[in-house]
Amino acid sequence: MKNVWGPDGGRVIGRLPAGAVTYGFTGTPRSRSTPQGPATSDNVPMIPHHRHGSALAHETAGSDGGPGTPRRSVRRSSHTPRDGRYGDRHGRPGTIPPVPGRRSAAWALGALTAVFFAGVALFVLLTWQVSAGGPLVDRDWSVLGWFQRASAAHPALNGPAQTLSDVGNVQVAVPLLLAAVVYAALRGRAARRPLWWLPPLAAAAAMAAVPLVVGGVKSAVGRPAPGKVHLGPNGYAGFFPSGHTATSAVAIGAAALLVLPLVPGPAVRRSLAAMAVLLAAAVGAALVWHGYHWPLDVLASWCLAAALLAAVAAAGVAAAAAGPRHPAAGGSAVGGEAEVDTAAGGLPT
Repeated sequence: MKNVWGPDGGRVIGRLPAGAVTYGFTGTPRSRSTPQGPATSDNVPMIPHHRHGSALAHETAGSDGGPGTPRRSVRRSSHTPRDGRYGDRHGRPGTIPPVPGRRSAAWALGALTAVFFAGVALFVLLTWQVSAGGPLVDRDWSVLGWFQRASAAHPALNGPAQTLSDVGNVQVAVPLLLAAVVYAALRGRAARRPLWWLPPLAAAAAMAAVPLVVGGVKSAVGRPAPGKVHLGPNGYAGFFPSGHTATSAVAIGAAALLVLPLVPGPAVRRSLAAMAVLLAAAVGAALVWHGYHWPLDVLASWCLAAALLAAVAAAGVAAAAAGPRHPAAGGSAVGGEAEVDTAAGGLPT
């Protein structure tokens, strides 16, 4: 209770009887004595308030239902409940920005964009070297000679190399990719994923771009057959870049990008992704082994395939970041909510 004085120096509120005052804390009584006579000046002895780390609105206010206004922290619900907030945990009602998964998706898209432009730049560089007869062409002769000597020294490997070379045929590569496109599209639609159609469409577009780019560059460069300096008697000079290498690499890589995210288990996905990379590399090596292409023909097709597969992987990341994963999907899409599965997203073929 506060001491209030009138204009004439007299006390408006009389003295209180000596008794127990709680000061807002139950069970902590304080006794004091008050002046017995009327006050004639401001020099009245007073016992100061006992401060316990909180401000008291009134001296008689307490938590036991007494008169006065209680403290703000007594019998009041807090405006911001401490137990109503959650940090970066699963099942959280309130998420602390930034939203988990958005940053990883942005980093994945940035990396895939860099891979795309790097593949295009290397493809253009190799095309210029072959068409202009640059220094890399001399190294191409050396590497081709090594393959010819190895092929002559190990004739038992010619059969497996021929089988691997046939993987680059359109009759083998295109049905493989078509099966992966249909499977991924059906699984995505059944799981009701947002933008489920985007990764299959990107894979089909990448395969459609292969004959357009390869055919145009072959006609523009006009490189002779491996080991030849001049054109053959039939005038055919379409060896750069390798169409079989580009077709097989895009088909195998795009099929891996579509199917591997639906395979349960990260260890299994990594193993299958490594097998896809090795298969695409083996097809290109087999083409050089048999003398069907120059080494630079195969290397340029790998660069072209890397750029196209980066675009397919970016479509998968964008589709995964568009919404949550459905439980019926059986696995995470490429570039899931919190992380991006790059096991099959970085095929260098």
